[in-house]
Amino acid sequence: MTVGYFTRAQLTDIYARTQTIAVVGASADPAKAAHQIPRYLHDQGYRILPVSPRGGELFGEPVRASLADIPDPIDVVDVFRPPDEATSVARQAIASGARVLWFQPGTETDDAVRIATDAGLTVVTGRCMGATHAQLGLDRRIPDPNRAGGRSSGRPGAAA
Repeated sequence: MTVGYFTRAQLTDIYARTQTIAVVGASADPAKAAHQIPRYLHDQGYRILPVSPRGGELFGEPVRASLADIPDPIDVVDVFRPPDEATSVARQAIASGARVLWFQPGTETDDAVRIATDAGLTVVTGRCMGATHAQLGLDRRIPDPNRAGGRSSGRPGAAA
């Protein structure tokens, strides 16, 4: 699959085939998108494998220093790092055996995208993985009848 336009069916298929998401640049700070989006995806039933040199634990998993430190299979690598790290992350994603490399908006470079697509990875850019999940109507949270609209919380990353 190439970078660029993805149909609704293609995006839905990415989520349907995904169980484990490695989040490069995951943050323990609940105010940051690099915490809010993985939290949302975790709450949707995905296993989140956080990657950050800070260590610790997030979402019930140990925080690994790099993708190479993750011993388990990875379906998607979701990137929350600056573009100057994109090429390195792309190479690590290839080495990890991930099928999909998902760059959060503004985190990719053309070189990183080319490297990953040349290696056969599906590369998504210009879309938030959490927001896209919700926009596709895939939100699995139990509706809260006491909230307007019946949602248990707002969009991914919004305070409940």
